[in-house]
Amino acid sequence: MSKHLDKLGSLGSVVAAAACPVCFPKLALLGSLIGLGAFSAHEAQFFIAAQLLVIVAVAGQAVAYRQHRNAWLLGAAFVSGAAVFAGLYLFGSEWLTYAGFAGLVAASSVDLWSRLSLRFAGTSVITCPKCGARRRERMPTDACQFFYECRGCGSVLRPLPGDCCVFCSYGTVKCPPKHQATPA
Repeated sequence: MSKHLDKLGSLGSVVAAAACPVCFPKLALLGSLIGLGAFSAHEAQFFIAAQLLVIVAVAGQAVAYRQHRNAWLLGAAFVSGAAVFAGLYLFGSEWLTYAGFAGLVAASSVDLWSRLSLRFAGTSVITCPKCGARRRERMPTDACQFFYECRGCGSVLRPLPGDCCVFCSYGTVKCPPKHQATPA
C-alpha cells in the first residue's frame, strides 16, 4: 500500500479539486464530465480533501524515495506540493495551483512508469542489507539465483529463509520463476 500512496494522493487531490467548481473552475469542467458536479454542495469539504491529498501525495513520494532513490522525483513532488499551496494562499494564482497538481501527477506517473518498466524488463534492483549499495541486475529467466556478491562491500548475499533466491529477498522485483508460480 505504501508504494501506491503517492499515486493515490495525486489522483485523489485532482479528483477532489475537480469537485470544487468555485475554487478550481478548470478542473471542475473535467469533473462535471465524469459526474462530479453533483458534489458541488460539498465544495468546502472537497477543498480541504484536495489539500490533504496533496500532502498525502508528497508524503507518498517521500516513502517511495526509499525504494527508487530518485532525488529529482522527490524534489519535483515537494516543489509541486509547495506550488499548490503557494498558488492557493500566497499568490492567489490559479495557474500556479494547476501547475502544482500537474507536477504531482507527473511525478507519480514517472514513478509508476519506472516501476512497471522495471518489472517487465526482467531486471531488479538488489539492495545489500549490510552496506545499502543498490545495483540493477538482470534476473535469470529459468532458474533462481542463490548467491550474489555485493559490489559495494563484497559480502555474499544468500536468500532469506522462505525465499527461493536473492531477488526475492533483496530485489525490487521477485524472480521470474516466482512470477510464473503465482496465479495472476
